[in-house]
Amino acid sequence: MYLITLPSFVKITKDWCAITKYTFLVNPQSSSGSGEKVLNIIEPELKRRRVAYRVLFTTPECGATETVRRFTADKRRHTLIVLGGDGTINEVVNGIADVSKITLGYIPTGSGNDFTRALNLPTKPLAALETVLNPGRLVPLDIGCAKLDSVPRKFAVSSGIGFDASVCHFVEKSPFKAFLNRIHLGNLIYTGVALKRLFLDSRVDAEVILDDGEPLAFSKMYFAACMNHPYEGGGFFFCPEAKTDDGMLDVLVAADIPLLKVFFILPTAFFGKHTGFSGVHIFRCRKAEIRAKEPLAMHTDGEPAAVGTVLKAEICKEQILLMAPAV
Repeated sequence: MYLITLPSFVKITKDWCAITKYTFLVNPQSSSGSGEKVLNIIEPELKRRRVAYRVLFTTPECGATETVRRFTADKRRHTLIVLGGDGTINEVVNGIADVSKITLGYIPTGSGNDFTRALNLPTKPLAALETVLNPGRLVPLDIGCAKLDSVPRKFAVSSGIGFDASVCHFVEKSPFKAFLNRIHLGNLIYTGVALKRLFLDSRVDAEVILDDGEPLAFSKMYFAACMNHPYEGGGFFFCPEAKTDDGMLDVLVAADIPLLKVFFILPTAFFGKHTGFSGVHIFRCRKAEIRAKEPLAMHTDGEPAAVGTVLKAEICKEQILLMAPAV
């Protein structure tokens, strides 16, 4: 058994790659330290099974994107196991040099976990580790490519503009997020911030262009989300028909809905029952462009990314393989 625990800035040599089967990427800050706690749960099992592995920790100075970029720069084949939340997954897909050379595993430690929810992955650390060590299948996953004004970003779950991105932005700034994550009530912060932003955020007119077609006009748009997975925002079942491997985007546009009606519709979105209400529009396409009349917040996988007026999204050409349990 080999255990190599390295600072994220240390170069990975060819010899280390030869003796190490798994690389665990740990975000110690995910959900207020849950990443390191989960590592402490799974490491005894790794040692008991005499598994060859190494651990890379992200740091505030060298986040997951830069750590993965340096680690995958050799473009060799790697089995990369991510311990973190949806935000860590977002950083990872933006850092991988060549996704065709990576087999991905995931042990969730975050508060939203839409990535886990969509793929029916285990949420308990040891069960998730078992899937990594003995995967029932390898699932090809689409990755989204977005441009937020002129800023390029990739996404695993979704990219959005407007209300959903505004919620992400203010959740990150909330002084209550760390406390609620510590007591495993992280989703409550999203609910509280969402209610507040519904009252404070302005709705703007927008155009949506699907597959280079004619612009579709929407008045008083709350938000538009380009979805690769059916879930967003910590469990909202926004696009129930979205598939993670079909090369298509599902686009949700919420516009021209009276505020009081929104308070009725929003809870139904946890169960995917919002789709029949007027003002809720879902489209399927290969690429989408949302043009807002005024600058709005934008996100990728719940990570605040930019403030601007144009969001473009499509599915990237290459898929990444994910270790998953048998069906």
